[in-house]
Amino acid sequence: MPATSPLPVTLTGGHVRLEPLAPAHLDDLFAAGGDDDEVWRWQGVPTPRTPQALEANLTSLVADASYVPFAVIHLATGRAIGWTGFLDIDVRHERLEIGSTWYGRAHWRTAVNTEAKLLLLTHAFEELGMGRVQLKTDHLNERSQAAIARLGARREGVLRRHRRRPDGSWRDTVYFSLLAEEWPEAKARLAARL
Repeated sequence: MPATSPLPVTLTGGHVRLEPLAPAHLDDLFAAGGDDDEVWRWQGVPTPRTPQALEANLTSLVADASYVPFAVIHLATGRAIGWTGFLDIDVRHERLEIGSTWYGRAHWRTAVNTEAKLLLLTHAFEELGMGRVQLKTDHLNERSQAAIARLGARREGVLRRHRRRPDGSWRDTVYFSLLAEEWPEAKARLAARL
């Protein structure tokens, strides 16, 4: 089947629902992680100190035609607790990236990230027909690197001096990927972890 470009959809699991990111999520998102330096430390943008600053970030994501953003809704509370999405989409070469992910600190080291990634990866490989999904993070963000590796993604390498951080320093970026032929084993492992 030829690959198709992702569109805004709703993906639901047992712990989270991913739905198209919208301004209606703003209050929940700010309560979950706005003004928290540790949540925003690796995001590549300054910590949003006000709801208006977070709204500016959200608005730019929603307006970006090359990004398909999702609000991550915690099913137990019905509240938005972070966001994630598809970017760097290349249908011709059957690849995309999962990124710009953050969750409120209360949801770190819970089933939230595992299930959100399971939903996104399932959609990418099984419904969109992608052959490769990449993820990337700051080389200093060891927590994120460990989480990506737990998904079954393979570390591919490091792009040195890749992006400027909000503080002006330079970030090296670690790239990971998961291929379609690796997905069945990774999917079984992720499902077992849930």
